[in-house]
Amino acid sequence: MNNNFPSWLKIPLIFLISFIVIELCLKNSDIPAFIENPIVLLIHLVILTCIITLEYIHVSLKNIEKLFSDKLNKKIETEKNDTNWFKKIIKKLSDLKSVKDEKLIILNHDYDGIKELDNSLPPWWLYGFYLTILFAIVYLLNFHVFSGPNQLEEMNIEYEIAETEINNYLENNTSEINLDSLVLLTSNEDLDQGKSLFTSNCAVCHNSDGGGGIGPNLTDQYWILGGGLKNVYNTISEGGREGKGMIPWKQSLSKSEISKISSYIISLKNTNPENPKIAEGDVWVG
Repeated sequence: MNNNFPSWLKIPLIFLISFIVIELCLKNSDIPAFIENPIVLLIHLVILTCIITLEYIHVSLKNIEKLFSDKLNKKIETEKNDTNWFKKIIKKLSDLKSVKDEKLIILNHDYDGIKELDNSLPPWWLYGFYLTILFAIVYLLNFHVFSGPNQLEEMNIEYEIAETEINNYLENNTSEINLDSLVLLTSNEDLDQGKSLFTSNCAVCHNSDGGGGIGPNLTDQYWILGGGLKNVYNTISEGGREGKGMIPWKQSLSKSEISKISSYIISLKNTNPENPKIAEGDVWVG
């Protein structure tokens, strides 16, 4: 940061940035985090104290350096008048000393003719280090004090979002639905639509609760043509056994509608209908 940037403006600016970052990360309601959690206020005060202390040390070292360096002041004036903005940025970030200024920072150490220079840490490194400290404090508070979501929880959230996007895509692109892309629909909206379609098209043979009538019981674990989402979908779409099974519904229902009916039928398992029909077929374990 520029050496001429006043401390009275630099300190509140850095503190304001850290204050906003912590508040955004920890705020869980309309009440500011430092009011809701007194420990946050204490952390803000610790950060402010650290910033003031570090800035005081930084300014003190710079003042000492200026006392022993008239030539360094001349160099700063030269840098101000430098028209190459790229060079100015590099110099400010690295705080490099030219060869002619080495005698200003040379130490009284001589090892076989090799002399040691008292170079300061580059500003880019120093302020980068300050940022890592700030990040570590926010990370510690978020994940170890206020129980932020861990990686497994974040992964499960991403899975839920992905499943919702897949369901929305398949619903809006019915031509893309097939046995390979078929997914079990679990949202209340999809199951309610599946129930409505089942009641108007399937209940006449399977009863409104799925317990069976002319058709088999759909709530037990016995299936004539195989259970599971894909088998149920295929049976509805292509029809049942030739000569005595149900008709293919793909001629009157869309792929999206068959998918919703299939998911609703899967949800009827073990629902204990009022008058269940005797089991038919084989036990399905899938």
